[in-house]
Amino acid sequence: MYANQQAEILAFIDLLAETGSNYRMEAMEDLYLDDLGFLVLTPEGSIARFSKEEMLGEFRSRRDAGEPPLSTEKRVLHIEVQDDQATAVLYRRMSGLADPAFYELRLRKVDGRWMVAGETVLPWPDPGAAGGFLPPRTKPMPPDGQAGDRSGM
Repeated sequence: MYANQQAEILAFIDLLAETGSNYRMEAMEDLYLDDLGFLVLTPEGSIARFSKEEMLGEFRSRRDAGEPPLSTEKRVLHIEVQDDQATAVLYRRMSGLADPAFYELRLRKVDGRWMVAGETVLPWPDPGAAGGFLPPRTKPMPPDGQAGDRSGM
């Protein structure tokens, strides 16, 4: 990925966190595409999908009720860019009273600027307890297999 694309996306993520955490609704409107899909894992293990209007409505309601600003705490873990689309994976914590979350931001570049096309929010895993998503091998690798250590796989 080109350094300027990464810098643009990192700056956009900073702007997104700052704007949303301070309930700047008019500015938030301009950061999200109208066809936004905001996905959240529910306590029942299903996915709830919220529209742009529903997601912004929650932030507006918090602002109007006088809720304090949210934390901007985040760590960008990975960014992938393909042409005018990008995916960013982050650690995000909105407050010391909220659980940390695993965020996937799906971004699209429109008229020269990055915008959020979708977000997926999942509970932050315990890295010490997280194993690979594949079970351990039960057979040795074939001699011509060149796979290196893929303990995360």
